Amino acid sequence: MKLIKYDIVLERLKEADIELVRQHRNSEQIRQTMEYRENITPEMQREWFESINKDINQLYFIIHYQSKKIGLLNAKNIDWDKQILESGIFLWETNYYETFIPAIVSIMITDMCFELLGWDVIYAHVLRSNERAIKYNKSLGYVLCENQEDKENQLYRLTLQSFHQNTQKLRKAISHLYSGKDEAYLIVEPSDISKGILLQLEPFFRLVRRQKGNFESYSNVDGSITFAF
Repeated sequence: MKLIKYDIVLERLKEADIELVRQHRNSEQIRQTMEYRENITPEMQREWFESINKDINQLYFIIHYQSKKIGLLNAKNIDWDKQILESGIFLWETNYYETFIPAIVSIMITDMCFELLGWDVIYAHVLRSNERAIKYNKSLGYVLCENQEDKENQLYRLTLQSFHQNTQKLRKAISHLYSGKDEAYLIVEPSDISKGILLQLEPFFRLVRRQKGNFESYSNVDGSITFAF
């Protein structure tokens, strides 16, 4: 499964990439920003992957930019009925830290929740020692939840109003940069269909129809299905 918008491709994590993710996740640069800091073995990584591979409520995406895999995005603990999820991102390509790429990736997933699905809030956990991530999340409009001041792994929340207020200039710049290229595409691949992922996506499609009405879809020669929003 892939979500495509602007020049970014978010590809659902596949078995072929779990070792790549494990190696970067175990790096000191990434590990120090995580609550769990023990070394992750190949066996542990495979067990974790098997636990999320067929679960549409736990989505992990490899971030592709200019045909290069640069990081990982998650949309996890999704509750389609309560309309909430928790999002997180880490880049192993450090040269993109101070660019617009992290913001575009975050806006892609946030727009999906707020604009496409009509949700009201998104959550994120951030270590209170991770000053870079705190600054970044606050720039998007995240605020610290109540009774989190003394916690090590703090919970932040983002609302539609706060998101729009804090990202107005950024979104305007992105819109100017990608004028006429703001349509999003969801590609469900044959492997997703065989695993029943397409059927599990029905709550997603139901929310989109309620928010946006009908949308275009078409089959591709490789057996995948593209949905345009």
